[in-house]
Amino acid sequence: MQLALVIFAYFLGSVPFGLIIGRLAGKDVRTTGSGNIGATNVLRAAGKAAGVITLLLDVAKGYAAVAVAEQFSSPHHALPLICGAAALVGHCFPVFLRFRGGKGVATGLGIFLGIAPFYVIFALGAFLAVVTLTRLVSAGSIAGALAMPIALWIGGASSARIGVAAAMAALIIAKHHANIARLTRGQESRLGGEPPLP
Repeated sequence: MQLALVIFAYFLGSVPFGLIIGRLAGKDVRTTGSGNIGATNVLRAAGKAAGVITLLLDVAKGYAAVAVAEQFSSPHHALPLICGAAALVGHCFPVFLRFRGGKGVATGLGIFLGIAPFYVIFALGAFLAVVTLTRLVSAGSIAGALAMPIALWIGGASSARIGVAAAMAALIIAKHHANIARLTRGQESRLGGEPPLP
């Protein structure tokens, strides 16, 4: 049963909502902008409504992977953590798209809304602060990913939760490698179509 739930979580995470919503809006997001299937690129390619719907669905699949696992595990069991991680891997490396997926930010948010909802406040705070100051969604996403394991550590969470959060943060940051390269060159596009930072 546990293995089946982990596999289910991976396939749930693999559902490419960004691609589906983009196509419903008449766009193939893989050929527009950054080519990513995440909410930010969907917003740029297909409009605000499509971007918001993609964001909500990507958050929902991460949350659902954890919520379903919790129904079949005892309190403090590691299964929800494992299924959450599997959903994130599915989103980043979806079998349906030849393992070329999104960057995991929205799905990661959904996972931690299920696992540690209080600490999500700190990750969202870091994200919003950085985006407000820089207008760079990628920089905010990296800051939010880093804030999650730090917040859990400061809050005295279990080693398992801190470890999973750190691994998820590492994966999310690794998936932002192209953004990091553009940031270091001052070429990263800013929110709202503003020109890159000088």
